[in-house]
Amino acid sequence: MKPKRTKIISDLLISVSKAERQEARMKVRQDSLRLGSVGVIRAGTIISETWEDGQMLKDLNIHLRQLLETKEAVERQRKSLKKRQSDKGDGTDAESGAQEEDFLIQDEIFKSRLVSIKREEETILRERDRYELEKGRLIRELKRIRDENGSRFNNFQILNHRYALLNLLGKGGFSEVYKAYDLVEHRYVACKLHGLNVQWSEDKKQSYILHALREYNIHKTLVHNHIVRLWDIFEIDQNTFCTILEYCSGKDLDAVLKATPVLPEREARIIIVQIFQGLVYLNKRAQKIIHYDLKPGNVLFDEFGIAKVTDFGLSKIVEEDVGSQGMELTSQGAGTYWYLPPECFELSKTPLISSKVDVWSAGVLFYQMLFGRRPFGHDQTQERILREDTIIKARRVEFPTKPTISNEAKDLIRQCLTYNQAERPDVLTIAQDPYLTYLKK
Repeated sequence: MKPKRTKIISDLLISVSKAERQEARMKVRQDSLRLGSVGVIRAGTIISETWEDGQMLKDLNIHLRQLLETKEAVERQRKSLKKRQSDKGDGTDAESGAQEEDFLIQDEIFKSRLVSIKREEETILRERDRYELEKGRLIRELKRIRDENGSRFNNFQILNHRYALLNLLGKGGFSEVYKAYDLVEHRYVACKLHGLNVQWSEDKKQSYILHALREYNIHKTLVHNHIVRLWDIFEIDQNTFCTILEYCSGKDLDAVLKATPVLPEREARIIIVQIFQGLVYLNKRAQKIIHYDLKPGNVLFDEFGIAKVTDFGLSKIVEEDVGSQGMELTSQGAGTYWYLPPECFELSKTPLISSKVDVWSAGVLFYQMLFGRRPFGHDQTQERILREDTIIKARRVEFPTKPTISNEAKDLIRQCLTYNQAERPDVLTIAQDPYLTYLKK
């Protein structure tokens, strides 16, 4: 492309991105007044952060207290009315009838008022739930802005004479992900910037680079509608390199579940169908691939709601001469424990794994979408899951009574979460389940 044209496009993109940054920071300031903000507490030499509630929650709590006081007052009045009624002596029939009518009307007034108070209470509790969701979003956005402010790539650089960096999407352990624009192919991309810790030894740096190159070499060959494309990789400097990925403008599944912890079965079903389509592709290649790290944060959505599996950092290439039970697990201890099957926690011998690992993980994901919690160790830390052998003891999946889901969905989850690896179906077998197809048989 001609340099002049490239300059015009990149200048335009930068001005739009600057406006977006300004707008994001203004929105955070406005939301902080309403929802609250992160404060700092100093205790001697220790500095810690704390959340300070905003006016919205204070107002809701005041309203809730006032309703409770009103409710107690109405209940006292009603009790007093009933006592007066029982204390009344005999009168004429006409008087008794009038008194009875008066009592019934008064009692109905109190009952009606209590019903309306309960309705108001439910509205406030819903508002409080909405506040918690908005607070979570605000905290994540505050973190993103802080990470963006502290990033050395926040000044709209053009990488590799091709990729115009725009705004930060998120930051992980050793990497930052920026929205960027490919000035050659004319499309938005995601730039994942991998930073090597300068304190690391040369051996550790080389190990990290080799791991990333291995991931790149696996990922770059994958071309499927439900797998995030990986386009490019290059070095930026001695301690930093970059991978260029397909840009997905929607949220990831983790963000979706934070905003809506329980999805309707119809929505959850189409998401899990798409995930399995991606897994089937990985298992029909000449070199089969086990993803090994399926979790909500590794399922992205594009602008049309198409789900795409990403992050092949822990994936395994299945060698051709592997037997039916699978290959040896060489990276034990890696992965996210809530989503890994019992065989990955086998300490007495090196476990054999296959695509059945991904089947279990998909079952956990589907369960979480439907019920708003993971089936095993939901409230436990990774460390506690290991210490208490939570997954090793996960012999049977239990279903909550609410929400109601179809027997077909439960049956799919039971198959995915079959404890015994030998009895659990692999990806290509479970993909034949009628629940995972929309064709009428």
